[in-house]
Formats: sequence, structure tokens, C-alpha cells
Amino acid sequence: MQKKVYLIFSALIVLALVLAACQPAATPTPAAKKVKVCQVTDVGGIDDKSFNATAWKGVEDAVAKLGVEGKYLESQQQTDYEKNINAFLEEKCDLIITVGFLLGDATKAAAEKNPDQKFAIVDFSYDPPLNNVLGLTFATDQAAFLAGYAAAGVTKTGKVGTFGGIQIPPVTVFMDGFALGVRYYNEKHGTNVEVLGWDPEKQTGLFTGNFESTDDGRQMGLTLMDEGADIILPVAGPVGLGTAAAVQERGNAWIIGVDTDWTVSASQYTPIILTSIMKRMDNAVFAAVEQVVNGTFKGGVYVGTLENEGVGIANFPAGVVSDQLKAELDQVKADIIAGKIKTTP
Repeated sequence: MQKKVYLIFSALIVLALVLAACQPAATPTPAAKKVKVCQVTDVGGIDDKSFNATAWKGVEDAVAKLGVEGKYLESQQQTDYEKNINAFLEEKCDLIITVGFLLGDATKAAAEKNPDQKFAIVDFSYDPPLNNVLGLTFATDQAAFLAGYAAAGVTKTGKVGTFGGIQIPPVTVFMDGFALGVRYYNEKHGTNVEVLGWDPEKQTGLFTGNFESTDDGRQMGLTLMDEGADIILPVAGPVGLGTAAAVQERGNAWIIGVDTDWTVSASQYTPIILTSIMKRMDNAVFAAVEQVVNGTFKGGVYVGTLENEGVGIANFPAGVVSDQLKAELDQVKADIIAGKIKTTP
């Protein structure tokens, strides 16, 4: 009996071995391909302490949280835009992010030639929209309006100033909102605070003609302070850091940062920063990448507003803005969101 059981057991083992040998070899599961996200900067460079750097933070956040691969190419001059986009097309990036209004034409040309390639562009959109391009735009006039209202309530000289890098809509929209915010404060308080450097109706004002020269920023700051401005809004990327240096050296004036919270991105100037008008470009870029990862990407336009927290102003230094003025700003913000206040000319 034992011998019979043994023979049956042995036969079963042999049968199992034969069946195993007949099975096809297991094919290893291929590793999931990482989504590749590629950013082309404007001429300000990846470390511009402004919109290139903030957009790149959105990519870095996506690398950390979504597991994508992130790369960038810096544009040293405008002729690099097409070259850098083409380089990323050859690399077969899943999403190409171009940063800045000046890349609008190059991005459109590449998108139309490559309809299956996904693009996102910061600070620009197309009318009509392109199916493969998501325009990341920001209603910075809304946040700038709040900064202008605050500046009018803080100034001691009755004069505030602003200037831009290049006269293009993503720059002048800050200046429009700022000037109209000052005007609204004057209407509410019967004051006559003057805005130097920009006329929102005539669309004329001060510009350095570039986004790179801190020397130009320093000179523009000195000129505005000589004319009596004790609060200055430079809308010129790294150029504005030259203005901040001039304000810090002379004293008795404030600077308003743009694009990012300057107490973080330019912390050496924290003592003279009244507030910053922020585009939360990192959030917008992250959202675009997330769409690609999730397979939900589609072209069109994203607009960052006060309501969806795509724009805003940074905190004020302690003791500089009164509780009354802060309460007024809360009401102004609510009225802007409700559509009761117009923040563009």
C-alpha cells in the first residue's frame, strides 16, 4: 500500500514538472514610462527670481509629487526660442512649457506644426484657442489693484511710482491695476495720491526696454524717488532688484515685488518690501502637468484670479498697514470678486 501511494505521488510530481515546462516563459512587465516635462525660459533665465523661476518651481513640485522627469533650456536671446522648442520636440517631451509673452509666436508655430505635441505657455493665450496648447494667464490687474490701494493708504509723500521692463500686456496689466487701485483709494478718501510712471488711459509711461539690467532698475528707482515717490512698483523681472537696491540704500521708501513673494525670492530686501503682487504660476504649471499625467490634458485658457487664488498679494510688514486699511482691502477684494469694481482701464 505504501509503495502504491509513493508511486502515485511520484507520478504527480513528474506531471507537474512536465506541465511547468510546457508553460511559456513569463514576460517581464515593462517599467512605466516617466512623463517628461520640458521648460523653455525667456531671456531672464531659470534663476530670474521671477516668473521663470516660479514656473520651474511648478515643474519641480511635479517631479517630487507626481514622479515626472523635468528639464529646462535657457534662452539667452529671442532667437533661442525656436531652437530650444525644436530641441525638446526632438527629445519627444510629453509637455513643453514655454514661459513668457515673447514666446507666443514661436510656441504657436511649433504647436501648429506638431498637433500631437502638448504645450503650455505662461502669460499668454491664443484667440481662437489651440487644441494642444494650454495658455496659463493671470488677472494680475486684480491683485495689483489691491497693492495700489494699499500703497495709497501708506504713502507719506502722496506720490507712488511704477515702471515696466518692456511695454507688453503682461507688464502693463500690473501698472493698470496699480494705478486704478490708487485712484479708487483717492475716490474713497478724498485724497490726491499721484501715480508717477504710468497713465492707464493713455497707456504711456516709463520702461527700461529690457528685463535684465539691474543698473537700469537702479537708475529708474533713483529717478522716481527724486521725483518724490516713496513707494515703487517695478514690473521688470530682475531689473526690479536694482530698484530694490536703490531703495534700500537711500531709505525712506518701499518697494512692491512682482510675480513672487519677494520676501522669499529676494529676501535680502525684506526690510523695504511693502508687499508683492503674486502670480501663482507654480500652481498653474503643476495643474497643467497633472493633466498630462492623468490623461486629461486639453488646450484652452487657464485664468488665475483672486477668486481661485491664482493671484494675490503677500503679507505686509508688521505695524505698517493699519487694521482699518486691512479691513478696507478685504472689502475691496470681495467687491472685485463680485464684479463690483473694474480693475482695468
